[in-house]
Amino acid sequence: MNRQPALDIILVAYPSAQKAALYGLVDLFAVADELSRKRLERAAPVLRVLSMDPDRFSGGSFGRAEGSTSLPDAPSVVIIPPSLTGPPNPETVPELLTWLRTCHEGGSILAAVCAGTFLLAATGLLDGRPATTHWSAAARLQQAFPAIRIDPDRLLVDDGDILTVGGIMSWPDLGLRLIDRLLGPAAMLKTARYLLIDPPRHDQRQYRHFAPNLTHGDRTVLKVQHWLRTETARDATVADMTRLSGLEERTFLRRFHKATSLTPLAYLQHLRVEKGRDLLEATTLPLDQIAWEVGYQDSGAFRKIFTRLLGQTPADYRRRVSPAGDSR
Repeated sequence: MNRQPALDIILVAYPSAQKAALYGLVDLFAVADELSRKRLERAAPVLRVLSMDPDRFSGGSFGRAEGSTSLPDAPSVVIIPPSLTGPPNPETVPELLTWLRTCHEGGSILAAVCAGTFLLAATGLLDGRPATTHWSAAARLQQAFPAIRIDPDRLLVDDGDILTVGGIMSWPDLGLRLIDRLLGPAAMLKTARYLLIDPPRHDQRQYRHFAPNLTHGDRTVLKVQHWLRTETARDATVADMTRLSGLEERTFLRRFHKATSLTPLAYLQHLRVEKGRDLLEATTLPLDQIAWEVGYQDSGAFRKIFTRLLGQTPADYRRRVSPAGDSR
């Protein structure tokens, strides 16, 4: 392995790319490189990180990185970082999209973080494949690129030659997964331990907040949605929702799903879990009382639904968000 050339990682440093991700990934890979070189007793770099010059987006050549270093024809990895304000409009960077497709055809792994997935999606390479992005942007991404199989619950989707990660601060998860892929799990774990960070996470359900659609225009369904937020609806059932709507049951079920993309029961579960997580964060109430407050007579039922929707138990969630809280 000592005779092998360095593995090249290209960071696409578009103008609005998050600086923390750009600099952080450089540091993360630098640590992995140093630790691997010591382990292998190798003087030459194991990983080489290059940052593409942002000026190259304005119709110029993509043949150089920052400074005068030439970009490799087929880098090992190309990463599209996240952005607080969003990536460039794909229509303004056609050369970048072409270059990404060329790299992929040449065998490069392509990876995108958060909003960077929108740029990667514009290449067409995600069509028919699973991907993720920030949970709040998942619906917009799905609408813009309906051929992609969006999974907003997953924090990291590794589909072999293409990786996507969800949150804007999930770039360490991507970096560690790539170190695992390029240098092996031992190198990844050693890098994580050195930097005091956890190995890659896979789930972002615990970060999601339920944001119901209230702009669908169906006033009857909207009336039910508003009622479900009131104290009198704490023990509401689907039958109660149907009666309030004044519609025949099948008609109500059809219209509710069309307006909200959820069944009435699933909608009710999301509302109750959302209220439950607020109580777990802000109070020290025991789980039995929280379950009752949100409309469940059986805390076991609440625990089961909470775990299914958020990917962790109420006790684990409370420990994570409020270490001093009562985790009963």
